[in-house]
Amino acid sequence: MKFIVSSDLLYRNLSAISGVMGTNSTMPILDNFLVTIEGNQLKLTASDLESTMTSVIELDNVEGEGSVAVPAKILLETLKLMPDMPLVFAIDSENNILKFSSANGEYGAPCFPSDEYPVVKPIVEPKSFDIRASVLQRAISKTIFATGNDELRPNMMGVLCELSADNITFVATDAHKLVRYRNEEVKTEEFSSFILPKKPIAHLKNILGNADTVHVEYSENTHHIRFAFGTFELYSSLKEGKYPNYEAVIPKENPNILTIGRDEFLKSIRRLGNYSSQSTFQVRLSLGETGLNLTAEDMDFSYKGAENIQCEYQGEPMEIGFNSRFLREMIENIDADNIQMSFSKPQRAALISPTVQHDVNEDVLMLIMPVMLNY
Repeated sequence: MKFIVSSDLLYRNLSAISGVMGTNSTMPILDNFLVTIEGNQLKLTASDLESTMTSVIELDNVEGEGSVAVPAKILLETLKLMPDMPLVFAIDSENNILKFSSANGEYGAPCFPSDEYPVVKPIVEPKSFDIRASVLQRAISKTIFATGNDELRPNMMGVLCELSADNITFVATDAHKLVRYRNEEVKTEEFSSFILPKKPIAHLKNILGNADTVHVEYSENTHHIRFAFGTFELYSSLKEGKYPNYEAVIPKENPNILTIGRDEFLKSIRRLGNYSSQSTFQVRLSLGETGLNLTAEDMDFSYKGAENIQCEYQGEPMEIGFNSRFLREMIENIDADNIQMSFSKPQRAALISPTVQHDVNEDVLMLIMPVMLNY
């Protein structure tokens, strides 16, 4: 096989798909890209078995067809340091040799037979929908930080996606915090529900910037999903099992309402987090007529901090404690000038949302569990 391709174009495509590759693969072949020539198309593939990503480049100068696996690391590192120029690739699949040259250099590396590379099976009888790339990217960004890391609860290590006649919903929780993102742009006649694994969708979020629309195909029976946009496709396994009933933990009656400026609140939480206990990271919120009083204390090191913030509060006086790290993380992921926190009792979860949603079709709701006050 022989072909000519732009070094910059090749690097951008290889770099985009390399995000699905593992760092400690048990299969040496997965440390390689699969390079396939079919007609005048160059197809590039990367995989970690659980997820596989491909990209296609149209070629003007190509000879022969076939498929080989080529070392990913050395190829990426070489292309990264090259200016944009035409590269001539010559692959001898019989002797397992890859050679490529530019106007001022020649390079060579071993390559490997393609028959050891995992093959992506087609999704049988898929369901499908289209979603704007910016909506999908935003949905992942707003939820993925709240996913769990407990391997004893593998389903909570992913993001739940639900499709209905009213909207598309994404949910993530680690039992301490929960985020529900809804958007009414995407609707389906039939209800569907599946759990997206964290690693592939985190990579998907990072590469959707220049995309317009994403076509999604999935199967709830075989637990697979495919995202197609531009010249890229991401194919992944879905997590099996049942997601927790998230609606049951969202309190319905929350008569105590705090409205506060996001930036001022966030900076206060960040500052006081430095004075909180290194085991609980607790910050105490005292809500009443005088505004919001925040305090944090680490008795082991005699650290103590307190601040008062002007705000609007409607409800009964209340004292409630939160993990400052969790609270900070949630506020950081709200992009609004003002936020609203709703409370029922100090022992029950609090709800956080922007006072004005980012888009008329969008609804973002966050939930944070309180911690027991210990001072």
